[in-house]
Amino acid sequence: MDKFFASFANATARAAGSPFAFLFCVALVIGWAVSGPLFGFSENWQLVINTATTIITFLMVFLIQNTQNRDGVALQTKLDELIRSSSAGDEFIGIEKLTDKQLAVLHERCEAAAKRSHAALQGAIHERKRRARERGDGDAAEPERKR
Repeated sequence: MDKFFASFANATARAAGSPFAFLFCVALVIGWAVSGPLFGFSENWQLVINTATTIITFLMVFLIQNTQNRDGVALQTKLDELIRSSSAGDEFIGIEKLTDKQLAVLHERCEAAAKRSHAALQGAIHERKRRARERGDGDAAEPERKR
Protein backbone atom coordinates (compact mmCIF):
# COMPACT_ATOMS: atom_id res chain seq x y z
CA MET A 1 0.00 0.00 0.00
CA ASP A 2 2.79 2.45 0.93
CA LYS A 3 4.68 1.75 -2.28
CA PHE A 4 1.53 2.16 -4.37
CA PHE A 5 0.62 5.44 -2.69
CA ALA A 6 4.18 6.77 -3.04
CA SER A 7 4.18 5.93 -6.75
CA PHE A 8 0.70 7.38 -7.20
CA ALA A 9 1.59 10.57 -5.29
CA ASN A 10 4.79 11.05 -7.29
CA ALA A 11 3.07 10.48 -10.63
CA THR A 12 0.19 12.78 -9.70
CA ALA A 13 2.53 15.51 -8.45
CA ARG A 14 4.57 15.31 -11.66
CA ALA A 15 1.44 15.39 -13.81
CA ALA A 16 -0.19 18.22 -11.83
CA GLY A 17 2.98 20.28 -12.07
CA SER A 18 3.30 19.93 -15.82
CA PRO A 19 2.60 22.73 -18.31
CA PHE A 20 -0.03 20.51 -19.95
CA ALA A 21 -1.97 20.23 -16.67
CA PHE A 22 -1.89 24.00 -16.23
CA LEU A 23 -3.11 24.62 -19.78
CA PHE A 24 -5.80 21.96 -19.35
CA CYS A 25 -7.07 23.66 -16.18
CA VAL A 26 -7.02 27.08 -17.86
CA ALA A 27 -9.05 25.62 -20.74
CA LEU A 28 -11.55 24.10 -18.29
CA VAL A 29 -12.00 27.41 -16.48
CA ILE A 30 -12.41 29.27 -19.77
CA GLY A 31 -14.92 26.64 -20.91
CA TRP A 32 -16.80 26.98 -17.64
CA ALA A 33 -16.82 30.79 -17.88
CA VAL A 34 -17.98 30.73 -21.51
CA SER A 35 -20.80 28.33 -20.61
CA GLY A 36 -22.11 30.77 -18.01
CA PRO A 37 -24.55 32.54 -20.33
CA LEU A 38 -25.88 29.17 -21.56
CA PHE A 39 -26.84 28.26 -18.00
CA GLY A 40 -27.92 31.78 -17.07
CA PHE A 41 -25.09 32.02 -14.54
CA SER A 42 -27.25 29.83 -12.30
CA GLU A 43 -26.36 28.58 -8.85
CA ASN A 44 -25.81 25.09 -10.26
CA TRP A 45 -23.37 26.52 -12.79
CA GLN A 46 -21.41 28.16 -9.96
CA LEU A 47 -21.69 25.05 -7.81
CA VAL A 48 -19.94 22.96 -10.48
CA ILE A 49 -16.71 24.99 -10.39
CA ASN A 50 -16.83 25.52 -6.62
CA THR A 51 -17.30 21.83 -5.90
CA ALA A 52 -14.71 20.69 -8.44
CA THR A 53 -12.02 23.10 -7.23
CA THR A 54 -12.72 22.30 -3.58
CA ILE A 55 -12.43 18.54 -4.10
CA ILE A 56 -9.31 18.83 -6.25
CA THR A 57 -7.66 21.23 -3.79
CA PHE A 58 -8.51 19.00 -0.83
CA LEU A 59 -7.00 15.91 -2.47
CA MET A 60 -3.95 17.73 -3.85
CA VAL A 61 -3.02 19.07 -0.40
CA PHE A 62 -2.45 15.52 0.83
CA LEU A 63 -0.62 14.39 -2.29
CA ILE A 64 1.68 17.41 -2.27
CA GLN A 65 2.34 17.08 1.46
CA ASN A 66 3.21 13.41 1.04
CA THR A 67 5.58 14.21 -1.82
CA GLN A 68 7.24 17.01 0.16
CA ASN A 69 7.61 14.81 3.23
CA ARG A 70 9.34 12.08 1.21
CA ASP A 71 11.54 14.61 -0.59
CA GLY A 72 12.48 16.20 2.73
CA VAL A 73 13.41 12.87 4.29
CA ALA A 74 15.40 11.86 1.20
CA LEU A 75 17.25 15.19 1.13
CA GLN A 76 17.97 15.04 4.85
CA THR A 77 19.27 11.48 4.50
CA LYS A 78 21.57 12.54 1.66
CA LEU A 79 22.89 15.47 3.69
CA ASP A 80 23.42 13.24 6.72
CA GLU A 81 25.39 10.80 4.56
CA LEU A 82 27.55 13.62 3.19
CA ILE A 83 28.24 14.82 6.72
CA ARG A 84 28.95 11.29 7.93
CA SER A 85 31.33 10.54 5.06
CA SER A 86 33.21 13.85 5.19
CA SER A 87 35.26 15.66 7.76
CA ALA A 88 32.24 17.76 8.75
CA GLY A 89 31.08 17.57 12.33
CA ASP A 90 28.86 14.57 13.05
CA GLU A 91 26.88 16.68 15.53
CA PHE A 92 25.02 18.11 12.52
CA ILE A 93 23.41 14.75 11.76
CA GLY A 94 19.78 14.87 12.87
CA ILE A 95 19.66 18.59 13.66
CA GLU A 96 16.24 18.83 12.03
CA LYS A 97 14.89 17.39 15.29
CA LEU A 98 16.31 20.23 17.42
CA THR A 99 14.22 23.06 18.82
CA ASP A 100 14.23 26.44 17.11
CA LYS A 101 16.41 27.85 19.90
CA GLN A 102 18.95 25.02 19.56
CA LEU A 103 19.01 25.49 15.78
CA ALA A 104 19.58 29.24 16.21
CA VAL A 105 22.59 28.57 18.47
CA LEU A 106 24.02 26.11 15.95
CA HIS A 107 23.38 28.57 13.11
CA GLU A 108 25.21 31.33 15.01
CA ARG A 109 28.17 28.98 15.51
CA CYS A 110 28.26 28.27 11.78
CA GLU A 111 28.04 31.97 10.91
CA ALA A 112 30.89 32.77 13.30
CA ALA A 113 33.02 30.01 11.76
CA ALA A 114 32.22 31.32 8.27
CA LYS A 115 33.27 34.84 9.30
CA ARG A 116 36.54 33.50 10.72
CA SER A 117 37.20 31.56 7.52
CA HIS A 118 36.41 34.61 5.41
CA ALA A 119 38.71 36.80 7.51
CA ALA A 120 41.52 34.24 7.22
CA LEU A 121 41.02 34.05 3.46
CA GLN A 122 41.06 37.84 3.13
CA GLY A 123 44.23 37.97 5.23
CA ALA A 124 45.90 35.41 2.97
CA ILE A 125 44.87 37.36 -0.14
CA HIS A 126 46.24 40.63 1.26
CA GLU A 127 49.48 38.91 2.28
CA ARG A 128 49.85 37.41 -1.18
CA LYS A 129 49.33 40.82 -2.79
CA ARG A 130 51.83 42.44 -0.41
CA ARG A 131 54.50 39.87 -1.24
CA ALA A 132 53.84 40.25 -4.95
CA ARG A 133 54.25 44.04 -4.69
CA GLU A 134 57.52 43.57 -2.82
CA ARG A 135 58.78 41.33 -5.63
CA GLY A 136 57.55 43.84 -8.19
CA ASP A 137 55.18 41.49 -9.97
CA GLY A 138 51.77 42.87 -9.03
CA ASP A 139 49.96 40.61 -11.48
CA ALA A 140 51.25 37.49 -9.71
CA ALA A 141 48.98 38.20 -6.77
CA GLU A 142 45.91 37.76 -8.93
CA PRO A 143 45.04 34.13 -9.57
CA GLU A 144 44.80 33.16 -13.21
CA ARG A 145 41.28 32.79 -14.45
CA LYS A 146 40.26 30.00 -16.76
CA ARG A 147 38.61 31.10 -19.95
